[in-house]
Amino acid sequence: MSDAGKASVTPYLTFDMRLFIMAPLLLLVFSLMSQSLLCAALAEIGGRRSVGSVSDIIQRVNGHLGRQKRGPVITDDDIAQSRRRNAVPCTSRGCTWSKGSNGNVVIPVFISNSYSWAERRVIIRSLLTFHRTTCIRFVWWRGQSDYIYFFPGSGCWSYLGRQGGLQLISLNRFGCVYLPIVQHEVLHALGFHHEHVRSDRDDYVRIIFRNIQEDKKRNFRRVNTNNLNTPYDYNSVMHYSTYAFSISPGELQTITARNSNVEFGQATEMSRKDIRRVNRLYQCSEFKIKTKLSEHLADITCNL
Repeated sequence: MSDAGKASVTPYLTFDMRLFIMAPLLLLVFSLMSQSLLCAALAEIGGRRSVGSVSDIIQRVNGHLGRQKRGPVITDDDIAQSRRRNAVPCTSRGCTWSKGSNGNVVIPVFISNSYSWAERRVIIRSLLTFHRTTCIRFVWWRGQSDYIYFFPGSGCWSYLGRQGGLQLISLNRFGCVYLPIVQHEVLHALGFHHEHVRSDRDDYVRIIFRNIQEDKKRNFRRVNTNNLNTPYDYNSVMHYSTYAFSISPGELQTITARNSNVEFGQATEMSRKDIRRVNRLYQCSEFKIKTKLSEHLADITCNL
């Protein structure tokens, strides 16, 4: 991580790591409290409702990131520039998280203590949606070398794919702590880009560049993605909305579907195809996918 990147999270990281490393007794108490928190999250089926589409929320919260003096360079609206590799494409060898002998992909996580109990519940509940539909398993960080650190940074952003070592996901407390936003940023960390930039997108949508804000046109460039033999997904939680980064929001569209009967960019959770791609990239066994991911929560045991 660059010095600027370290400086941007130092107020959170220093406090959290001091608590973790220097106070074993407090850590034990915190662990037990976190377990109770997880169980409470399972009972909260409704979750925290987001206001607006995923891309609209991220656009609103991240509007200032291009001017930030500290932290990683943010491209494509919410993707932190990779420290070790070209950020795209990133569904290739060396970019994914390791798979264990039991067939699960175990990813350690640490959630900043700067979040409230309610905010932690949302983050945990969002992570649990991966457990019953994929072979991704999030566990509490216990000193593993590679792990994800959720902290309330200056916006909603994530790195693309596994970076190695401490890996940041920023979820600003005032705009990012919603289930679809957490899923969106975690999918980036798993190696997935935005749906509207995939290599075959021109067969399904039109990008109207003249209506896009000049400094945001790069967010719509087509990427040579690995689509894992899955069809284009209008319902993906990774898809931009029709007015994303418009010079005149609500009036001039920036993305239109070639099929005029299709709606897109309004996902409230991961789609079936989002889940299928995770399973194919990580070679998971097939999972039965219910109509709504929230239906799985009642069946999940408190074993994070």
